[in-house]
Amino acid sequence: MIIKCPLHGWLIVNKPAGPSSAQVVGRVKYLLKPQKIGHGGTLDPMATGVLPLALGEATKTMPFILDSDKEYDFTLVFGTQTATDDAAGEVMATHAHRPTREDIEAVLPQFRGLISQLPPAVSALKVNGERAYKLARAGEIPDLKPRPVTVHRLECHGLEGATARLSAHVSKGTYIRSLARDIAAALGTLGHVGTLHRTRHGPFTLAQAVTPEMLDKSLQSGEKPPILPLDVALHGLVAHHVTAEQELALRHGKPLLATGWEAGLARLYAAGSGQLLAVVDVDATGAATVRRGFNPV
Repeated sequence: MIIKCPLHGWLIVNKPAGPSSAQVVGRVKYLLKPQKIGHGGTLDPMATGVLPLALGEATKTMPFILDSDKEYDFTLVFGTQTATDDAAGEVMATHAHRPTREDIEAVLPQFRGLISQLPPAVSALKVNGERAYKLARAGEIPDLKPRPVTVHRLECHGLEGATARLSAHVSKGTYIRSLARDIAAALGTLGHVGTLHRTRHGPFTLAQAVTPEMLDKSLQSGEKPPILPLDVALHGLVAHHVTAEQELALRHGKPLLATGWEAGLARLYAAGSGQLLAVVDVDATGAATVRRGFNPV
């Protein structure tokens, strides 16, 4: 069953290993036929877990989750360096040393907090206008610079042979592949990410997620897709309700002067219907400028 109707909100997909994020988007686009669709936070083909998809008017809220923290479960395989710092890459070098669980626990504190991290060569960062991974796959070495990232939590949950099980809560821009590579180096060996599973992206968690297969089956059964409200991505913004007069002014692009509102971004709702109207930027004088307006049908 393929549905075709206006959809405005977030669909959280539990991405399987194998397809790219773009392929998952394509599958959902085929099934749901949304007016617009986009994904927040790419996952590599080998990675699994939370992939938030914005549908319809929710695509306007995507910028508000791009800076969100993320959480991952991953495995670190010691003794092997790959070209991509993960299990999908060609083996480049090996090392005989295998750390103990105690060794791992001892070095983890140096990777918590604000750290400097060199992105992997196959990252999506641009170097002179070209994606780093394209340069790397063409045999070039992209000139990437270390950059600051924050690791809020990093824990080891076990060690079986040469494979350690870890979890991390990290800031935007943190590469788990680089983290695994650098942990191994600090332990005097080589290493790469064996498996990578994203468990949270901003407000979105695995508990809200469905696999593409689950979505397909539910639609075949006539069930509605589990679409979250489009304002879920705005959870960190102050909320205000406006009068009918203020709503009319907003809809006609007129300036809105509010009293008692703190300066900064805020989300505005219609007092009567409760409909999300806009995200506004409030200055020190109380003048609210529309950053994003919403018109779900």
